[in-house]
Amino acid sequence: MGIMRIEDSVALVTGAGRGLGRVFVQELARRGAKTIYAAARDPARVTGPGIPVELDITKPDQVAAAAERCADVNLLVNNAGVMTLSPLLGAPTMDGARQEIETNYLGTLAMCRAFAPVLAANGGGAIVNMLSVVSFFTNPDNGSYGASKAAEWALTNGVRIELAQQGTLVVGVHAGFIDTEMVTELARGLPKDDPEDVARQVFDAVEAGRVEVLADQRTERVKSLLPDDHEKIYPAVQERWDAEHPHPGHPAP
Repeated sequence: MGIMRIEDSVALVTGAGRGLGRVFVQELARRGAKTIYAAARDPARVTGPGIPVELDITKPDQVAAAAERCADVNLLVNNAGVMTLSPLLGAPTMDGARQEIETNYLGTLAMCRAFAPVLAANGGGAIVNMLSVVSFFTNPDNGSYGASKAAEWALTNGVRIELAQQGTLVVGVHAGFIDTEMVTELARGLPKDDPEDVARQVFDAVEAGRVEVLADQRTERVKSLLPDDHEKIYPAVQERWDAEHPHPGHPAP
């Protein structure tokens, strides 16, 4: 697998209308990418560098149109995602869970499927999938989002195997709270990652041929605990859940 250079690359970033997606576009421009397609459901929201592309990754016709229009891409950044703050059982309906699976998992899979032949035709290139620390564990306040990100993590590892022979690098990026619009409510008062720092780490990894980015100390720690997750992760999650959601008839601990 050859070295992927950001300079002179042709990139497509999904979810580029705000937040981390917009920062990815800016960092690509800073590093000298030749062409940057900035894809968003509302292309009018795309500002700064990048060629606006209308793209809702849950709509197959728009995904196919993007692959046809952007046939020179050799770097795909799957950043688009949705978070509905839905607990698995406490949400009033399963609508949030469906939306997260449709976008974060199935939408990302659709993009990988559509652009795999594009990348092959352009020498292999790279795919970046923006995942999460909750790929590794479930916070029930946000349970269906974690489920969708765990599925997207599995997707990332499987796609990497399928695309290795065509020379495509597949990078999974896990991060905690990033200081963007998406986490404003969820992470009020909590430490957040600088989106510019995350973008730098991601493209450094692409150029180094690394398959995984753990973007902050919390994410590194959580992954390190996976062999003992039921002893070292979930007791604290359970304690916090019980304190915030006392069972009827049982006092909060």
